[in-house]
Formats: sequence, C-alpha cells, structure tokens
Amino acid sequence: MRRKIAILGATGSIGRSTLDLVERSPERFEVVAVTAATNAEALADIARRTGARLAVIADEARRGTLEARLAGTDCRVAAGEEGLVEAAAGEADLVIAAIVGCAGLVGVMAAVEAGKTVALANKEALVTAGQLMTGAAARHGATLLPIDSEHNAIFQCLAGSRREDVARIVLTASGGPFRTASADTLRGATPAAAVAHPNWSMGAKISVDSATLMNKGLELIEAHYLFGLPSERIDIVIHPQSVIHSLVEFIDGSMLAQLGSPDMRIPIAYALAWPERLETPARRLDLTAIARLDFEAPDLERFPALRLARDALESGGPAPIVLNAANEVAVERFLAGQLGFTDIAPTVADALACAAFDPPSSIGDVLEIDRTVRARVETQMKASCH
Repeated sequence: MRRKIAILGATGSIGRSTLDLVERSPERFEVVAVTAATNAEALADIARRTGARLAVIADEARRGTLEARLAGTDCRVAAGEEGLVEAAAGEADLVIAAIVGCAGLVGVMAAVEAGKTVALANKEALVTAGQLMTGAAARHGATLLPIDSEHNAIFQCLAGSRREDVARIVLTASGGPFRTASADTLRGATPAAAVAHPNWSMGAKISVDSATLMNKGLELIEAHYLFGLPSERIDIVIHPQSVIHSLVEFIDGSMLAQLGSPDMRIPIAYALAWPERLETPARRLDLTAIARLDFEAPDLERFPALRLARDALESGGPAPIVLNAANEVAVERFLAGQLGFTDIAPTVADALACAAFDPPSSIGDVLEIDRTVRARVETQMKASCH
C-alpha cells in the first residue's frame, strides 16, 4: 500500500523538496492533501500534478482563484484555519508540517490529536507549545519525526539506543553568512546579504535566523522537547562545512555523528520512508575532496540571539513563545528594510524583559500570547521611529 501524504506548506522550500521526492517514487507515496498560505496558482498546479483530493488556501480571499484553477478536477477546495485542520487530521498517514512560524501551530496540533505520524519542519510548533505538543502526542499515540537536518541527525544517531545512555547531544551550526564578519559589517548588513546562506538553500525568514544564530537557538528549544534533555546537556558548535549535521555523545565517551551533503531532501526522505530508507538524488559526500572539518565555539557577543534562546528555554513557561513572536516580527521588519540587522536581538531581548504571562494551558493560550507580543513589538517599533 502507498503511504498517504498531506503536505502543509506545499509551495515552500520544504514542500517543494518533499514533492520532488514523492514524485520520484509514485509507487510508494500518494499525496492526498496540500496547503499553501497565499499562492493559489502554485497550489493549484501542485494539486493537479499530484492528484491531491484536497487543496487548502489559508488566505480566504484567494479561495476563488484556487477554485477557478482547479475547476474540472476531483480536487476539493477549502480555505482558512478550518481547511488546514481538515487537511492535517484527514486521511493522510503522514503529515509533513512545513508551514513557517506560528501559522502552522493549529495544523500540527490537529495532526497530533488525530494520532498521525507528523514530520516536523515547523520548529515553532515545539518552540512555542512544546509541552502541550509532546503531551498530546503521548495521549493520542502520535509520532513526531524531525525534518530539521540537525534533529533528524540526532534521531538517526539515537536509533537503537537507550535514552538513559545519552550523555549529551551536540547541534552543529554553519555560522551563517556572517560567521567571520566584523561588528561594523554586522551593523550594516543588508537583507540580501543575510539571506545568502553559504551552504543551504532556504526561505528568507529561516535564512535570516541562521545569520543571527536565532535559528540554532530555536533548534535548542526544539531539541529539548524532542529528546527530553535539559539545556545543560544540549551543546552547540559552529561547523562551517555543514557536513556533520549533529552528534550524540554517550555515557561511555563514544560519539555518533550523522554526515551528509547539505540537501534537505536527505532528512525529508528519512521521515517519508521511516523506519525504512528512500533513495535520493542528493550529492554523495567525497571526504577526500572535503579534506577537513572545522569546529569552533559560537561567539555569543556578536550573536546574542543564541544566549537569549537558551535563557528562554531555562526560564520556561511563556518565554519561548515571547522569544519566537518577537523574533518573527523583528525579522519581518529587517527584511522590509525597517530594522537593522544588529537590532533584531535587542528587540527580542526587550520583549522578553517586558513579558509577564501565565504559562499556557492550551493552543489558544499560546496563540493569544503570540498575538499580544507581536502587537506590543509592533507598537514599540513604531514609537521608536518617531
């Protein structure tokens, strides 16, 4: 039987890579539902190409365009949050959660509560609602498979091992485009320079997060919830070649690492076929050509976002929600040319210092904190411009 797939965020980078793999193995996979935020034209093309039975556009104003593009097909059209929940909790065996930011939170929780196998590329789901999400997964028998290359690497290294034998995990970071940049260069960094990642092809938001190292901070929080380890047993090391994607150290002193080309199709394929493997067209490693692997400690003075994320994890409660919301607003403003690169982390720090929320007890609480923080940050930024 073919595995039934729902792709939440089908038009984005992860969605496109997933489709590339799925369409190479039509005998193994069947796409039953696809979603997008606003790109109705691209979504309609994907739905026609894959034969999906449900296409969901988050922007309800774009529903008419999607319906017109899919006229004469057997694909049903839905829109908004209700449609997203239907795609996530419907007939799929495996849900690829690839919507960027908190916009993907409701869909991920719907899939988890439906007991699905959920392949998580949306790190914000665990960052903002980690305890709620893992608790729901345990109650409903859902399986969480990480797609992020670092967490996928750890997941592979842990295969067949007892968690009590793990001493620590080590997340690797490329260091982004500004790893060796001076303070003056960082102050004048442009959006175009920030999104020009040296190794990975990613969307604009995650590329900026990689440049500030906030992405690694979010991954730190995500790793805590995925693997159940406290902050002090999760380390981060800069590895500019992006060949070793992460490592696990065991109590006997041995370490296991997962290596591969910087191609997201490798971790996506692992999630698609798990517990089996799937052949990919990714470039094979030539270790003699690589010749060397370098490592260094992250510079928390030039890249304070990483320290902010670790502090948020250790503070717990609503702090990671505040961190994520403030960062999303700041990155959006930076990409729009309305905020300096080195102002992103201070904006997040100010939001964390002013936050006073009760711990969330539901996804509704998470989303309300998220909305409140975004509004506050927007207001503060407008005030600072006058």
